Amino acid sequence: MAKRPMVKRAVAVVVLAAGQGTRMKSRLPKVLHAVAGQPMLRHVLDVAATLKPARVVVVTGRDQEAVAAAAKPAVTAIQHPARGTGHAVMAAMPALKGFGGDVVVLYGDTPLLTPALLKNLLAMRRHKSDPAAVIVGFRPDDPGAYGRLIVTPKGQLEKIVEYKNASAEERAVRLCNAGLMAFDGARLPALLKKLSDRNAQGEYLLTDVVEQANARGWGCRVVEADAVEVMGINTRAELSLAEAAMQQRLRQAAMAAGVTMTAPDTVYLRGDTAFGRDVVIEPFVVFGSGVSVGDDVTIRSHSHIEGASIANGATIGPFARLRPGAKIGTDAHIGNFVEIKNAAVEPGAKVNHLTYIGDARVGAKANIGAGTITCNYDGFDKHHTDIGAGAFIGSNSALVAPVKIGAGAMVAAGSVITRDVPADALSVARGRQEDKPGLAAKFRAIKAAKKKTKT
Repeated sequence: MAKRPMVKRAVAVVVLAAGQGTRMKSRLPKVLHAVAGQPMLRHVLDVAATLKPARVVVVTGRDQEAVAAAAKPAVTAIQHPARGTGHAVMAAMPALKGFGGDVVVLYGDTPLLTPALLKNLLAMRRHKSDPAAVIVGFRPDDPGAYGRLIVTPKGQLEKIVEYKNASAEERAVRLCNAGLMAFDGARLPALLKKLSDRNAQGEYLLTDVVEQANARGWGCRVVEADAVEVMGINTRAELSLAEAAMQQRLRQAAMAAGVTMTAPDTVYLRGDTAFGRDVVIEPFVVFGSGVSVGDDVTIRSHSHIEGASIANGATIGPFARLRPGAKIGTDAHIGNFVEIKNAAVEPGAKVNHLTYIGDARVGAKANIGAGTITCNYDGFDKHHTDIGAGAFIGSNSALVAPVKIGAGAMVAAGSVITRDVPADALSVARGRQEDKPGLAAKFRAIKAAKKKTKT
């Protein structure tokens, strides 16, 4: 067969995500279970996006509206009933009508895919030998019952043999089928048309395209991947293994970019955690989604950070909690057992001990004493507290919102502030102290006498 000239081609991606995931024992569709805080399907789609595909089709099952919502803006196609992987790709074909570029088929439960693997897969599809299909293979520690890829000395994929049908010689082959594939979109419809469900499973199997392509002289090839990259998730135990692998990958990337982790195995990241340079993270720090950290930030042990931004030079923790909407300014200090929610702590401000700051602004270089609370919720609505630059809030104070503390003002320890404090004023809002000389000794004597009488 004459080789067709290679030209720049468009790419389409089909993601198979119709599985119910019954072994997960969950009402949540399998592909929506999270790895590093993000649904597995989203990980796959994000990696697929690096190919800059012209079309993306996610194949779901019937009544899987949640999967379709998570897949947006990708087009969704419904496979019903579920009759195998080949049948799933058939369900996607109407959305690929008229498309003649390369079609990459992925699975929604393989969250550890990398852009490099997809790039290699596509490059092999565009190899000068012009294979109709390229299959991803891997070499697991235990090949077990995986299908074996039988490759000729010249690199052609001869066939995929299911373990139960394999000879002893074929079972000795360690190169196994990972399931991911790339096709010439112009030839894919003809290959699908020839698939049959006359097999033990009663399904249309995508692996059968290898036989069809070779029968036509079109040829197939293999790209090898690391076993971790193509790990498929079917159980919660496997989900935990994927989480561990993803966390290791994220930690390594962060450290390579200039982050110091004193005990990296105890730090938990999200795929969107963004770090500047010379960040130091102590043990047992957990990041939720939506966190950005500037340069020269220190995050001390046992802190929990989610939906927050931390500017250059800030210090967080230990045992601090930053909730969504927390904005920590340059060189600010957030100390032990401090919780910040939907609040801006401006440059140089200090909130060092046992404090809750919610729905508030803490002005530049203000100091918030231990045990201070912004009382932001009245049982119905949230209200704002504004603390001016350079203000000093004494320990164990309650600021009842809505309230404003002026710049440079001071609030005496133990105060309950219910109205605005002018700039540079000193506010004392507590009961007057009274001393009763000798009363403590008299009280103890009375108590001792009563105890003696009882005995």
